[in-house]
Amino acid sequence: MKKASFVILLICISIFSAKAQTNKDTISFIQAKKMSEADLAKKREGTFITGIPDFSSDPVTGFGLGVRTNIYWNGKRTNPFFAYTPYLAKLKANAAYYTSNAKELILSLDVPYYKGTRWRFKIDFKAQQNPANLYFGSAENTLGELRLPSTPNGGQTYATYSAFDKARKTLRAGGIGEAGFVTDALSNRFRETEYMLNLKADYALGKKGIWRIMGGYEIQHLSYKTFEGTEAEATDPNTGQGIKAPNGTSLLRRDFQQGLVSGLDGGWVSLLQTALIFDTRDFEPDPTRGYYFELANEFSNPIIGSQFKFNKLFLQGRFYKKIPIGPRTVLGGRLGAGNIFGDNAPFFEFQDQWSPDGSINSLGGKQSLRGHRANRFLARSLAFANVELRVRLAETKLGKQRFAFGVAPFFDAGTVRDKWQDLNFSNIKTSYGGGLRIAWNQSTILSFDYGVSKEDKLFYIGIGQPF
Repeated sequence: MKKASFVILLICISIFSAKAQTNKDTISFIQAKKMSEADLAKKREGTFITGIPDFSSDPVTGFGLGVRTNIYWNGKRTNPFFAYTPYLAKLKANAAYYTSNAKELILSLDVPYYKGTRWRFKIDFKAQQNPANLYFGSAENTLGELRLPSTPNGGQTYATYSAFDKARKTLRAGGIGEAGFVTDALSNRFRETEYMLNLKADYALGKKGIWRIMGGYEIQHLSYKTFEGTEAEATDPNTGQGIKAPNGTSLLRRDFQQGLVSGLDGGWVSLLQTALIFDTRDFEPDPTRGYYFELANEFSNPIIGSQFKFNKLFLQGRFYKKIPIGPRTVLGGRLGAGNIFGDNAPFFEFQDQWSPDGSINSLGGKQSLRGHRANRFLARSLAFANVELRVRLAETKLGKQRFAFGVAPFFDAGTVRDKWQDLNFSNIKTSYGGGLRIAWNQSTILSFDYGVSKEDKLFYIGIGQPF
């Protein structure tokens, strides 16, 4: 961990100790990305840091405390790239710890138009352990109502997450390999420990540079634990009193034992990443206009040192349109679809779709369906859509710091299938809600979203727009 941090620091020093070159060819092809005059006038010069304390509370992960920081190198206003790039470079450093013993460290360096060329480089490092990951299955049948982990293919169903959560804590007689009486309070949870290093580079094509090709390599080591026999919350069905009891067999462990999923033993994952990108956004952290499209692929195979064999394909399209209402109102939308190829793809690859612009949890949570729990709906294929109306309400300046405040009502929809050929408009899951956006020096966006669905109501806090 310390070595990775030191390497990223050395790269930062080498980048910023060298002067950016004035490349007329590069400037000519990024003309379409020029910021609006209003946003350009507010863009801050030089090097600065933005950071916020990371406070969170969740019935699963517990209370969390950490810090989320960004270091920006914007350069001087006289720099020929000042009006065309969100920054010359950005170093993100996030660290957090939770009372459930979840912890993470994330370092990420992004350098667009390196030294005035068409190249963009990204380096990401992550070390995390999270005992509060959720698993409800990894097949199309997750689209049904919630069932207790002890009865995944039958038994009573629950229309709301609160009713389901109450039922799974009710003490029950143990089955084969379980204690005499058990609870299922932890049976939808598992612990993941991950170490990851990712290196990516992309190159802008053509006169306008709105097309880019990207290549990358990622190495991960993953390990997993489920919570059979762990003492957990339980409710005595006779008295209604809260007690402690050993946890029963988890749903993930049961699916693994039955051969429905693979990968629970963890191991090394080696990935080759490729992408074709079309991008006309005017300001990446918070666009007012433009389009973004990508065709992204991850390839894992023993021939490149991986313990797993699969291929993941993901397509994504976004649009941003400024509407003549108020000082700054933007309609934004996203469509995404993905599929995993390979008969024995590990279960953890069903949990996200890889994107060079930031991976997306699928399907549920703050990046896709904000009114459903993370990874609520999983299968080999998925499709989803998001729409937001981002309305700027007010702006102010405190010293050298600029802040802008806005709201963002949204609507999300999505579905999953066991085969991509079966993707259609039936059995679509939806959520809706509203968000608050605070733009800090333009590049750092603080997001507060409240999502509602028929099943749940959830609140999220994060840095960056959802898309």
